[in-house]
Amino acid sequence: MTEDPMPARHQPGGPPVDSGAFVDWVRPHLPAMARLAARLAVGADRDDIVQEALTRAWQKRHQYDGTRGAASSWLLAITADQARKAVRRLRPVAELADHDQPVARPDVEARVDVDHAVAELSPRQRLAVDCFYFADLSIADTAAVMDCSEGTVKSTLSDARARLRSLLEVSE
Repeated sequence: MTEDPMPARHQPGGPPVDSGAFVDWVRPHLPAMARLAARLAVGADRDDIVQEALTRAWQKRHQYDGTRGAASSWLLAITADQARKAVRRLRPVAELADHDQPVARPDVEARVDVDHAVAELSPRQRLAVDCFYFADLSIADTAAVMDCSEGTVKSTLSDARARLRSLLEVSE
């Protein structure tokens, strides 16, 4: 029997084991990771968030299981987690006491009404809307990012749409 002269660059069902192949594996997902980071952590540096997410993905690559979801949903879940951490670092200590209320973001309020309305959603609704509508993930991939069932994603999106309708109604 002859030995394979090329070492394996991928784990079976997982991401690449060497850094060069890992870069090629994540490259197609970088734009979606950057968009999600920018939407979830307004005011934070999206490139820093993506870099932290890539570092975390590299460190945890052995935990990726291709049978549980696509690489994009795994990488976006890590990006969402890093974005949440970045937002927590930006918040003043006084705001931490009232963590159930949406965080007011003056830089978002200056944008289009839709962005302002999305900023008024609960963090969970915002994540669902950002993943499904802005990152163009499927319900299944959004569920993987949010670590919940598809039914929960559908319910959360329905609640978010109802809230957005009420926020965007124009008084005549």
